[in-house]
Amino acid sequence: MGFYIRKAISVGPFRFNLSKSGVGVSAGIKGLRFGTGPRGNYVHMGRGDLYYRKTLPSGSSGKNDAPNSHEFEQSDVNIKHEPLKEIESAHVAQMVDSSSTDLVAEMNGKRKKMRIWPSIAVFGTIITVIAFQNSETPTLAFIGLVLTVALTVIAAIKDSLRKTTVLFFELEPEIEALYQKLHDSFGQLSSSSSKWHVEAEGAVKDRKRNAGAASVIKRTSISLDIGNPPYVKTNVSVPSIPVGKQTLYFFPDKVLIFEPYGVGAVSYPNLRISVESTRFIEDGIVPRDAKVVDRTWKYVNKRGGPDKRFKDNLELPIALYEDLNFTSDTGLNERIEISRVGHGDGFSSAIAMLAKSI
Repeated sequence: MGFYIRKAISVGPFRFNLSKSGVGVSAGIKGLRFGTGPRGNYVHMGRGDLYYRKTLPSGSSGKNDAPNSHEFEQSDVNIKHEPLKEIESAHVAQMVDSSSTDLVAEMNGKRKKMRIWPSIAVFGTIITVIAFQNSETPTLAFIGLVLTVALTVIAAIKDSLRKTTVLFFELEPEIEALYQKLHDSFGQLSSSSSKWHVEAEGAVKDRKRNAGAASVIKRTSISLDIGNPPYVKTNVSVPSIPVGKQTLYFFPDKVLIFEPYGVGAVSYPNLRISVESTRFIEDGIVPRDAKVVDRTWKYVNKRGGPDKRFKDNLELPIALYEDLNFTSDTGLNERIEISRVGHGDGFSSAIAMLAKSI
């Protein structure tokens, strides 16, 4: 999976351009643009060097649950088990490396800004309707409607500028090659027929009546995508993994964690990824790329054979899946599961190589 590095991106009427001298910003129309530079949030990555330069003023200052085993896991449907313990990260406010403090503070500050265009649109619409109902000169009411639309568009552009963070990355060849490896390994993860976010896990109370499963997990199907986080404009393509209410975005230098009302960050040197195979008792459809390594029964006897007291005792496949656990000292704690074994190590290795270069 290849990735791109754009030389220019647009935010409203402004255009940010990357050149040898840095980042410049211009505004205008096609054929006529006024600009200045270098400005913008700028990241330069080279041999062991990482720089973050904040020069843009902010503000006015200028999935469905699927059946699921570790030793054997099983779905939580009709199974007596201990209360499920959530596999959940800390609040994003706690997940901030010292190297990312300024960036995260700026992003969170911009995300908290209220959008003004909805209020203008509602107020202008009410005034226009009243004007149409009471005015003897429809022309004035029509002018009011046009003015409302124009002000709403201008306000929407201003909202976009106020709430958007621009991140430009200039990658040295060595870092670019490593980031390409991250994209390639992410593409392998994405190629798995099934991907899940593991939300919670608990111990099974009666293994004999639950296909011999030692634990039960709750999981939700997810999709792995390439795209920008909300209110962020960047010149590189960014892999992302949704993990419940949060989404992990893998930038060239760090993971940015986004949730509806906040942003956190974990640099690659502080990110830990462990990969392990898990035997999963599957009572649903086995994904086409999964490997069935054994079989068991819905109800098992002491010897592991079928318990003949149950007439509806079905034989169940045991599939081999792969778990990726993402953790950090600042509170990141997430797990995803993929149906295709052997691709998690490549992604973990790509992150480790980036961490060493940074």
